[in-house]
Parts: sequence; C-alpha cells; structure tokens
Amino acid sequence: MTFVELLEVASMPVIQVLLISALGAFMATSYFNNLLSPDFRKSLNKVVFILFTPSLVFASFAKSVSLEDMKSWWFMPVNVGLTFLIGGILGWILVKLLRPNLKVKGLIIASCSSGNLGNLPIVIIPAICDQKGGPFGAHDVCRSNALSYASFSMALGGIFIWTYTLQTLRSSSLRFKELEASEIINSPNKDLDGNVETPLLKGKDNKNTSTKVPPLSYIGDSESQIIYDKVESNVLKNEKQSFMHRMIEVLKHLLQELMSPPAIATFFGFLFGAVSWLRNLIIGDNAPFKVIQDTLQLLGNGTIPCITLLLGGNLTQGLKSSSVKPLTLISIIITRFFVLPFIGLFIVKAAANFGLLPVDPLFQYTLVMQYAMPPAMNISTMAQLFDVGNEECSVILLWTYSASAIALTAWSTFLLWLLS
Repeated sequence: MTFVELLEVASMPVIQVLLISALGAFMATSYFNNLLSPDFRKSLNKVVFILFTPSLVFASFAKSVSLEDMKSWWFMPVNVGLTFLIGGILGWILVKLLRPNLKVKGLIIASCSSGNLGNLPIVIIPAICDQKGGPFGAHDVCRSNALSYASFSMALGGIFIWTYTLQTLRSSSLRFKELEASEIINSPNKDLDGNVETPLLKGKDNKNTSTKVPPLSYIGDSESQIIYDKVESNVLKNEKQSFMHRMIEVLKHLLQELMSPPAIATFFGFLFGAVSWLRNLIIGDNAPFKVIQDTLQLLGNGTIPCITLLLGGNLTQGLKSSSVKPLTLISIIITRFFVLPFIGLFIVKAAANFGLLPVDPLFQYTLVMQYAMPPAMNISTMAQLFDVGNEECSVILLWTYSASAIALTAWSTFLLWLLS
C-alpha cells in the first residue's frame, strides 16, 4: 500500500471520533438546549458502564477468545504496567523541570502515565479493520480480534488507573491541602477581641476546631514555638491516622474495579471462550441460547457512539480559564504523544524479536497504540473526587485530546506501514 492509502486507512477512525465528539460537544451547549447536560452525561455514563460496555466485552471475548489466546496474551498486562511506570517517570521528570503549582503536579504525572486504554481503543482499533485494504486480514476476523484486544486493554487499564493513578492524585491533593492549611496557620485571622484564631483540626462535620491565642507580637518566641509545635503534632497525628485510611480506600477502589460490570464481563467472557461446552451454548448457528449472544451484541453496538458523544460533551469543560501554563500543556503533549510512544515501540519490537508476542500484527499494533493514547478521562473524575484542580484537569484533557487527533493519525499510519 502507498503512503496515501495508509494515511487514509489510519485517519478514517480518528475522523469518525472527531465528528461524533464534536457533535457531543455541540449537544452540551445552549444551542442544543444543553441536551448533554452534566446530569444527563452522568446518567448516560452509568448506562454505558453498567450495560453497554459489559455486553460488548462479553460478546467479543466469548466469540473470539480461546484458552490458547489467553496464554499468548500474557505480555499485554506487562505492557500496560510499563505504560504507567514509564509515563509516571517521565511525568515526574517534567514536574522537576517545570516546577509547577502543587495543584497541578499530580495532574501532570497522571496525564503522562495514565492513558485512555478503554474507550478510545474500543473505538479506533476495530474501526481500522473496517477500512478497505487494511493490512490485518479478513474484516470479520480482524474486527473480532480487535474488539477482544481493546476489551482486555480496557479491563487492565481500569485496574491500574484506580490503584496507581488514584494514589498519585490522592497524595498530591493531600499535600496541596496541607499547604493551604499551613498558609492559614502562618497568616491567622484576628477576632474581635484581638486574639488569633488558629485552625487545628477539621472535623467530619466540616467545622473547624480552633484555639485562640494572643497575637504573636505579644508573646515570646518560646511560647510561639509551643503553639506551632501543637499544630504540627496534630497534623502528624492526622497523617498517621489517614495512612491506614488511604490504604483501605485504595484496596476498596481496587475491589470495586475488580467487581465492576466490565471486569465481571471480562472474566465470564474469558470463561465462556475457554470452556468449549459453555461456548457451544451461545456461539454458533445451532447454539441453544444463541439469542443471548445476539442480544448482547445488539446492546454492545450502542457502546461506541455513546462513549464518543460523552467524550465530546465532557471536553467542553476545558473551555474554562485556568492557571495551566502553555509550556506545561506543550510538555505534556510532547511526552504523551512522542516520547512515550517511541519508548513503547522499542519495547514492543524488542519483545517481538525475542518471540514473546503472538504472530498477529494487530496485537503488536494494539500494544504500541496503548502508549500513544491521550490521558484517561477518569483523571477528571478523580480530580472532582478530591476537589483539587478540576478546571486545570479539564484544560489539560481538552488540549491533549485536541492534539491526539494528529498524533494518533500519525502513529497509526506509521504502524500500519511498519507492520504491513
């Protein structure tokens, strides 16, 4: 195939995503009477998460995945882990070089390490198989395998995001809030009696517990040190108490991710694909429960348009102004779409040369594209959860997803040429 033909095959899925995302963004504005309002997006996202996505995952796994396939896919969990590890290191280097506001530090590391390994691969990778002249074989076989690879990628990405990324943003938000608290302590407010209110602890009912001390100009250095020692000891006590709480929260989110509908659908899809007698119950023209598989496929067909519309609607939040500097945005884009994919390409090609990967070139294409995906949309959910950097996160996602249209097309074209 010529370069122009490869560019056409690679660009069509990205253009489809752009068109549907633009429609979703337009539907979230007043011109469409806010049809995709924040409340509606939350409800639709629940439907996609609970019903559409599990149906798509189970139907694709049960139909195309066998026990031999599971054994040959062992490198994908390793590859996903490497995307988070290497991306996290690159994000940490950016933080050291740029020295951004503490509110943005965790977002930079999360944006560099946590790619969209679920929604976009499910949209883009199977769409490659729909283009005429694709290098990955017959349309039906290619699309079935692509859905299986993308579904497995989504399940793995969710586990890493709700453990590694969650902890990264949590620790960053706690440090930012501690900094805010220390600034309040260092700049106390006087009450009507001329005393100083020094916040010590914040209770569960969100009411500050404060102690009143004379203004620092009227007390000696030793007395002032005693006051601040008490404040510091209370902060350290809270940190020790919150460590176990944070560990419990991480384990709880991991368990929730493992028990989420897409993860459960992945498990049962693997089970029905690996056990032949279970597979024969729903797969095949003579299967007694073929209607179940057909119903799940019908429900799964609603996944791609819904998640793409939601993507466009959610990105409209990034049009708000924020304190993210252009240099920070450019650095994240270069790291996410150029440096990390080049490293990933080297890793995948090395693994292929050592015979660690299946022969299928579509599997290698999927592995490299995992490094080139824009930041995960769940980062925005976590920023809202910890109430730190909401607007900054929206701006980062808006610009990185805008840049991904060019980056994904370029990488997809290059990989099609390399693997064809």
